[in-house]
Formats: sequence, C-alpha cells, structure tokens
Amino acid sequence: MKDVIIIGAGTAGLTAAIYALRAGKSVLVLEQGNYGGQIINTPKVENYPGIEQISGYEFASGLFRQAEKLGMEYRNEKVKDIRLDAADGDNGEALSSADVKAGGKIVETTEQSYHARALILATGAKNRPLGVEREAEYTGRGISYCATCDGMFFRGKKTAVVGGGNTALEDAAFLSNYCEKVYLIHRREEFRGEEKLVQELQKRENVEFLLNKTVQALEGNLTLEAVILRDKNSGEESRLEISGLFVAIGQMPENEVFADLIKLDDHGYILAGEDCRTNVEGIFAAGDCRSKTVRQLTTAAADGAVAALGASQV
Repeated sequence: MKDVIIIGAGTAGLTAAIYALRAGKSVLVLEQGNYGGQIINTPKVENYPGIEQISGYEFASGLFRQAEKLGMEYRNEKVKDIRLDAADGDNGEALSSADVKAGGKIVETTEQSYHARALILATGAKNRPLGVEREAEYTGRGISYCATCDGMFFRGKKTAVVGGGNTALEDAAFLSNYCEKVYLIHRREEFRGEEKLVQELQKRENVEFLLNKTVQALEGNLTLEAVILRDKNSGEESRLEISGLFVAIGQMPENEVFADLIKLDDHGYILAGEDCRTNVEGIFAAGDCRSKTVRQLTTAAADGAVAALGASQV
C-alpha cells in the first residue's frame, strides 16, 4: 500500500511527487511514456518565475532528479483502470467516504496492480489532430506534431505550422532557424499567443503569416508535397507546396480510462476545482487534464502542490 500514487510524470505529476515526498509520504509515479510531458519539446522556457531561461528538457529533468532524490518510486507502465478498494465494494452498494478511505484505491497497469490511499491524476493532454483526410497517412511522412523533435529533418526545405497559440509561434521560430521558408497558418486574424513572440517572428525574413486560412486537404505521393488552403473570408482555395506540416492547434485530455469513476466535462477534462478534488474522495486531478481556464507551466506546478497536500491528508 502506497500513500500516494501519481499517474503522469509531467510538471504537475512530478511537482506533486516532490510535495508528497516532502510531507513524508511514500510515492509511486506511473508514466506510460517519457517523463516531463510536453514541456520537454519546448526549446526555451522564459515565463517560469525565478528562472530567466531554461530548456523544457532541462526543466523536466530537474524536477525528476529532485523527486528521485527524495525517494520517488518511478515505473514506466500504462494504466488501464482505476477502481475503489473497499471491504463492501463488491456487492454493488454505494460506498461512503469512510469506506473509500479505509479501502483505498487500486490502480491496474498493463503489468500489475498497485494499492494506494490516495491518487493524483496528472495525465496531461495529447496533441489535437487537424482532422483532415489522409492526415494519419502522412504522419511521420511530412506531418509532425513536434517541431523540436522532427524539425531537423526539414533543414533547407519549405515548411508550415498550423496554429495560433504559443506552441505554434514557438514552433515557427524554431523551424525558421533551419528551414528555407516557414509559413504560419492561422484560422483567425489575430494570434492567441504572446505578442512578444509574434513580434519576434515578424522580424524574421523567412517567416510568412497566412491568416484567416484553414487546411482543407493534403497532397502528395509517398510523402506530403502540398496543402490546400481555404480563405475564410473569400472562400477561395489555394495550393501551398511544402515538405513538412507541423500541427499545433491545441490538446485533448487523455482521461478515457477514468471515465467510469471520475466525472468529466463535455470536453473530456476532469471536473475538479482549485482544490484539485474530484467527485471521488481521495482522488485528485492536477495539471492540463483537469477543467480550468489557464494551462501554463506555473499552473501545472501549482496544481501539483495543491493536489499533493490534499492527498497527504487522506
């Protein structure tokens, strides 16, 4: 029986591990992929208080080392189910708060089962696809969702980024260092990202903004060769020849495995307030996976601290 099991090793999950460990609790962190979450793909983090500039990978590695030194147990395993473990929980009766606390929680992975007094769900979110025909076919053959991962494959070539937030702006800036030309495609007139990032891109000669346009179709033989764009104002379509298309249009939560037990909102995010408490006592949600208005590195860390302090009292 662990005191706290944390599902997800991004900023929220690792921060939660640090706080729970410092509270004297035994902590197991389960992560199906690499630790760090999506921040590891960010080349420069410049908006975290007290740190003037750091790479996302360095930031995540620092969190992981800190938690590891405090005694975190970490395992690369995919969670396939969570459920309550109470003495009378198998007869179909409703469980009281006392029952839940007494019995704890069970987390089943593809490898084995674990027991904990409290759970923290910090699963983050995954990249949202464009949703156009042949997208899956070209993924890895011209379409990517990570500029820092795959940008070097397009050195000296023409590429495009789709999106209007900070991630899209950062991706375009990164690609402009290596690519002959970078088009930034956005469906609106103005960007949602920071104005400072927009201004920096405007100064780069090989970056061109294509506003009020959406991607309608993809063309190519074995690899992507062009995209068909539609102007939202005129309805006219145009063909843009590129070798790479980087999609940065937001994220989707990965909470399906919890849906039978935890309440989700209409978009699939876990319903939890600023106290990070879900509808089940002893289960908390932290970071991008929970319903909230602001999703930033600082808010993920804040969620992790709040959830850990709550879980430490279960």
